[in-house]
Amino acid sequence: MAFSTNSGNKTAMSEINVTPLVDVMLVLLIIFMVTAPMMQEGVSVDLPQAKGAPLVKEQHVEDIVISVSGPGNIFVNDVQVQEDKLAERIIEATKDRTSRDVYLRADKSVPYGVVVRIMGSLKSAGITNLGIITTAQEDSAKAK
Repeated sequence: MAFSTNSGNKTAMSEINVTPLVDVMLVLLIIFMVTAPMMQEGVSVDLPQAKGAPLVKEQHVEDIVISVSGPGNIFVNDVQVQEDKLAERIIEATKDRTSRDVYLRADKSVPYGVVVRIMGSLKSAGITNLGIITTAQEDSAKAK
């Protein structure tokens, strides 16, 4: 705060105190940093790691992604589907497409049998190109 020594002079103070402004901005920054990761869309899946280079894909094609976050938790493009209705949903989603590519994201804690059953459902739906989404594995030589 700034005080004038001349008590008879009632002029407006021309200085701006920036300390409250900085405090408010820091609080807003912390709020946004905490809430930004919570705004993430999609199904949360803990992907397994695998070696390999990323695939180059066409940008104008909307992908069909099947996410499996647990037994009975199957999503086709973020819409939950029962396992017995998966083949019908995939046939419906790919009927007007020239490319019948489907990508599978399965949590690493999902039993292998569930993943195999889903792959069988996709094969019965006529899907021949199935990609499996993983995270990049770090080389052990780089970590040491």
